[in-house]
Amino acid sequence: MIFYRGGRSLNKKFRITSVLVVFLMFLTACSIESSNSSTGRNGGEEKKKEITFLSNFPSETLDPHLNYTAVRAGVTETLVKVNQNQEIEPWLAESWKTSDGGQTWSFHIKKNITFQNGKKVDAAAVKASLERNIQVSEAMKTALKIKTMEADGQTLIISNERKLPHFPSELVHPNTAIVDSMAENIEQKPIGTGPFKVVSFEPNSKLELEKYEGYWDGEVKLDRATMTFNEDANARTTALQSGDADIVYRPAIESIESLKSDKSIKTDVVASLRTHLLMYNSGKETFKDINVRKAFDALIDRQSVADDIMAGQATVAKGPFLADSPYSPDYEKKQFSVEKAKKHLEKAGYELKDGKMVKDGKQLTLNLMTYSYRPELPLISQLLQSNAKELGITIEIQQVENIDEYLAEKTDWDIATYSLITAPRGDASYFLNSAYMAGGAINPGQIQNDRITKLIEDLNQTLDNKKRNELSKETIKIIDQEALHSFLVHPNNFVAYKDYVLNWQTSKSEYYTLTKDLDVRVK
Repeated sequence: MIFYRGGRSLNKKFRITSVLVVFLMFLTACSIESSNSSTGRNGGEEKKKEITFLSNFPSETLDPHLNYTAVRAGVTETLVKVNQNQEIEPWLAESWKTSDGGQTWSFHIKKNITFQNGKKVDAAAVKASLERNIQVSEAMKTALKIKTMEADGQTLIISNERKLPHFPSELVHPNTAIVDSMAENIEQKPIGTGPFKVVSFEPNSKLELEKYEGYWDGEVKLDRATMTFNEDANARTTALQSGDADIVYRPAIESIESLKSDKSIKTDVVASLRTHLLMYNSGKETFKDINVRKAFDALIDRQSVADDIMAGQATVAKGPFLADSPYSPDYEKKQFSVEKAKKHLEKAGYELKDGKMVKDGKQLTLNLMTYSYRPELPLISQLLQSNAKELGITIEIQQVENIDEYLAEKTDWDIATYSLITAPRGDASYFLNSAYMAGGAINPGQIQNDRITKLIEDLNQTLDNKKRNELSKETIKIIDQEALHSFLVHPNNFVAYKDYVLNWQTSKSEYYTLTKDLDVRVK
């Protein structure tokens, strides 16, 4: 039909020639299109290597001095990083040393590093970034305790207010990331040194990235990356299965086995450095009593939490750190027992009367704070509520959006579920200082213990690692004996991703996700 017009026949030879010409043009066009496609995954013209990473980490700001996202996204980097063995190693700094026991530190910054706007990264730029850091973040100002800084070429000399033998490990913290402090709009578009630079950012929704061609540490495999957020674990799982996401951080726990059976999906599960725990408000008269704290410690069935609530994707916690950590001591055996909890409460002056646990004529009624950011925490809260009810204790559960903000500002809570990375820098001092020292970032329960304070102060002044570990163990034993917190489980860190994603590595520290080596397979 193509070769007939108005009922007249075309010349046969002309028809054949025309067919060949059209066919050759078609083949040429297909060849050109194929050669222009850099990913065979989706086809089409001028396709770039790109991925979509979906996580449960919301981000209101990209300011790396206030939020971890910029480091996780590969936009910014720190002077020092922690590896999978919990050992610190160089990153932007190639070496560091102290000659006075940890009060003065000399850091040598690697050469030939530039910010994503082309500016050279020297000691002066690092100094300016750290100055901004301690100006905008009270928590980092408290942790770093920097008194003065001097920049000379690639060498930065930092003098602290007192000896801090563990100071380099503090610089692993994502909030110490180095940025061009003179750049505008750091909250929306920080200028860092990482393999990816920011294209656009929608708070709590989406972060668009593209590779930085001038990256100092070698070739960046991906052209573009998108980070999105959804707090619903089931929605994250569905997004991976439907192809809306290429990598999903923490899919629904109950979906892991089905994901493993899908040949187009890979799963990666590692023991994390995170601990789920119960905080007690020691500012309340109720929890000043060690017997009440021990009672609630006995009311938690840790094995049930690990097996049922966590679907086997957790290990029972004996203390704040993984059992094989060099600073973990031997612990007193934990035992779930309602009867044991009852005996501790009786020692505290309570009695079970008419089905209610009472003291001085008042029933024991408590407020428990939790949050959905980690969906297992409300379930743990309900388990404790149910067990406490057997002893006539009423627990009222309140779910809050921002647990840190609530605990810092309010005093009306008695117990709180909490989750944190306890050893993010290969050392016990971060958690011990944050959770047990006055003014600590995660000490909303106002814990004060003179023996613990003295041990932590000694730890902070000790340079020898073996001695530091011994001091840490001694401190943690007291914490365990006093039941200052109830450590429940260490959840596994798990990620699922499409089989065309290459070089993914699940970070134990949860700090590093998008890296220069992350890639997609070209078909």
